[in-house]
Amino acid sequence: MPTTNEAPRPGRLRRFVLDRLTDATLLVYFAFALLPVLFIVLLSLKTNAEQTTTHLSFAPTFDNYRSVLGLDDTGSSYLRFFMSSLITSVGAVLVSLAIGIPMAYAAARYRFRRSEDLMFMLLSFRFAPELTVIIPLAVLYQQMGLYDTHVGMIWVLQLVTMPLVVWILRSFFQDMPAELEEAALLDGYTRRQAFFRVALPLVSPGIAAVSLLAFIFAWNNFIFPFTLTSGNAQTVTVSTLAFLGGNQVRFNLVAAGAVMAALPPLILALLIQRYLVRGLSFGAVKS
Repeated sequence: MPTTNEAPRPGRLRRFVLDRLTDATLLVYFAFALLPVLFIVLLSLKTNAEQTTTHLSFAPTFDNYRSVLGLDDTGSSYLRFFMSSLITSVGAVLVSLAIGIPMAYAAARYRFRRSEDLMFMLLSFRFAPELTVIIPLAVLYQQMGLYDTHVGMIWVLQLVTMPLVVWILRSFFQDMPAELEEAALLDGYTRRQAFFRVALPLVSPGIAAVSLLAFIFAWNNFIFPFTLTSGNAQTVTVSTLAFLGGNQVRFNLVAAGAVMAALPPLILALLIQRYLVRGLSFGAVKS
């Protein structure tokens, strides 16, 4: 009869120790990765006199956030730039989804000569250095009247997010059995109805996941807003540089602006967390 106080076998004990070591390593890495975030948050709560010190004991203040939001006499236009970032990023994601979802479906279901070459050419738009195209774009934008406009920013940012949408969603459509659409066609659905009523709902987790990734890419882009805007369509990534100019460098204001700029992607990720985890584990990781 087996006893309840049986000693653990060596293999089980070794696995237990390795699991604990892995957990401890991940915790150390997680804490190390959070250090820059913690540093920025603490810096945003410091006064001008304390912003260059490394002391952990200080009296936190929210004056920097009030200054960035223009609630004092600084005259900051941060909220206007914040809304500009929101408009251009959401617009770029919507345009990318409207064009990218049909493209991804067609790339997954239909093969033709040079189709893979076409997909890699599309992917090259994402990995090509932005500095190689920024000068011709600036000239074109000046001549076409798109310089410093939201429409112009949406147009150029969708070039950043479109390849991401197409490539990730193509893997989702490829993983979805074509027999489901064929069954819908046998039931009398048209090809368009089979796409909207069968295929599209099944890849909705992937659409949620890729929308968040595309939003983060568009929101964090710096080169295009820095070169193609001057004030009206300027984004938060560029506007925070204004706190580094003038007679006094305000690192605490830059930190406060950075913390607020990080909130939209963070809130969006929390809202669609369930779809994000499911989507990334379903198709994107496998691709």
